[in-house]
Amino acid sequence: MTEAKINISELKSEGSDIIKDLTEFLKEKTKAEVDAGVNEITVKGEEKAISRLYLRALLRKFLHRKELKDHFRIIGGKENTLIIKKKKIAEEE
Repeated sequence: MTEAKINISELKSEGSDIIKDLTEFLKEKTKAEVDAGVNEITVKGEEKAISRLYLRALLRKFLHRKELKDHFRIIGGKENTLIIKKKKIAEEE
């Protein structure tokens, strides 16, 4: 059984409903055990179901559906960790 982590510390600013929706979305798509912690979501399951590339694609799909793609992006962290990071918006002068 493989484990992957998703850092959601910056996504929490959008509210707890988004975190619940993301947890349910990941459970539905991966058929794996998904646990939401304080600053991260842990996905435990078969290696193929929770590969880093597949989870990244699912997270991008989720952000697109919730119309958050313009505000957040997915970056890779250490060992099977993905981070949902807030995009920096360039200020016009």
